[in-house]
Amino acid sequence: MTMSDRSSPALELLDQIETHAPANPRLANALAALRGALQSEREEREAASKLLEEYEEAYAKLTAPANRIGVFLRWLEEQAALIAVGDQEFVAEVDPKLEREGLETGARIKVNEAYTVIGTLPQPLSGPIVKVADALEDGRLRLGSDVPGAEGRFVLRGAALADVAVRAGDEVRLDPSGRIALEHTPRQESRDYFLEEVPAIGWDQVGGQEEAISLIRETIEQPLLHPEIYRAFEKKPIKGLLLYGPPGCGKTLLGKATAHNLAKAYSEERGEAVREYFMAISGPKILNMWLGETERMVREIFKTAREKAKEGRLVFIFMDEAESVLRTRSSGRYLNISNTVVPQFCAELDGLESLENVVLMLTSNRPDYIDLAVLRPERIDRKIKVRRPGRAEAAQILSIYLHAGLPLDLETGGTRETLVEAVADRLWETGRDNAFLRVHLRNGEAKTLYKRDLVSGALLKSIVDRAKDAAIRRAIAAPKSSHGLRLEDLLQAADAEYRENEIFPKSDAQEDWLQLLDFPPENVAAVRPIGESRGEAIARKGVV
Repeated sequence: MTMSDRSSPALELLDQIETHAPANPRLANALAALRGALQSEREEREAASKLLEEYEEAYAKLTAPANRIGVFLRWLEEQAALIAVGDQEFVAEVDPKLEREGLETGARIKVNEAYTVIGTLPQPLSGPIVKVADALEDGRLRLGSDVPGAEGRFVLRGAALADVAVRAGDEVRLDPSGRIALEHTPRQESRDYFLEEVPAIGWDQVGGQEEAISLIRETIEQPLLHPEIYRAFEKKPIKGLLLYGPPGCGKTLLGKATAHNLAKAYSEERGEAVREYFMAISGPKILNMWLGETERMVREIFKTAREKAKEGRLVFIFMDEAESVLRTRSSGRYLNISNTVVPQFCAELDGLESLENVVLMLTSNRPDYIDLAVLRPERIDRKIKVRRPGRAEAAQILSIYLHAGLPLDLETGGTRETLVEAVADRLWETGRDNAFLRVHLRNGEAKTLYKRDLVSGALLKSIVDRAKDAAIRRAIAAPKSSHGLRLEDLLQAADAEYRENEIFPKSDAQEDWLQLLDFPPENVAAVRPIGESRGEAIARKGVV
């Protein structure tokens, strides 16, 4: 007999009957059946009782007051803590069964209706992201605000950020109460217009611009390498310079070469490695249709420059196509983005007064479009013209692209230098085949423009690239033979390049086009392509 059997009164009475009943098989069977029925009934009652207990427990849970969610701020006593629930703070008791190690600043907690901490919860994966204006020594963070006139505030660091280096400009994610910084995101620079890595471009890789290189080194490199001499003469380093000239003549290449070579020379002078920080900014990319957004990008550019300069790095702000952003302001009643962007740019540029390791370089094909407030002395102190290459400069550029490591298929007795000279001679021919345009000036003089007048570094590189295509086609067709660039490849590539670029501008674009060719438009009476009759010229709209 089991212990559960003895605990049942009915079964105990049945045991007594079985003990005192006479031996009778029929009676024994009846008593056994009765025992089975009683046991089954008892089990059913126990199951029903268990279901009722579970129901009552579930009902109690469903009808119990909801627990509040709060954030743990800090311990006050052994079992008392300062917590925040919503916008209010409370001094609350902590359930002794909770592990103390899990309750740190920023922990998400469960609070009952008596405001007792009864459990912890996982951290939320969402929350407001704000920008840090300053990181205080006591660990607190001061938040900034992108809304003009709005005040910042202080927040605490969560336990996960206790030993994390948080800098001004970084972003943090706050808890729902807005009191604790839970997650850190380093400042993400806008790579659309920032380019930190600078290719190693030596001055010898910039062909045909000796005059520009000399001026750049004199105005930018020398003040950094010999500051004591400049201080003796009370001469401040220049703040910025403008590289202007025709497109494709090496303005961007000069900017990158300046950053690399100046950092190299400065490192050698100081005896320690000095890293450059090259901020390549495309003017059109920071133009934004939303009011104030372009100005915000300008502020961000100069703020980053100041921060990197304070870290001891040489900072180069290189703005390409500057006329698109810094265009001459309008005095009309219609909204002109330059009316607000130019003053913002000038104010930020004036803020670099105390920094000696920041260089601003602007490039433009049309410097006459840039506002004069930007180009005045003590802002943009030097204007350097990047000219089209002459015959010797073109040969130098071709030598760079047709370097010794490039496979060449030279004629008998030929050298790489004779190949370069032959291509340069072809480009500088003044026969009718190379004539491109006839410009008639108002003083009665007429000038013929030849292909040489349109040469640029970019065009010479394109000629070499076209010639490479021809050599590659031969190499693919006969892979077992040796192949290289031939003179005929380069000459055919030059002809093809000019054929594609013989696009005469429409009348409304002739002024800009002539300006890039160093012909003041006001001095030009007529422009006619070579070979065009006067009747055809008159028929062209806008051409006399």
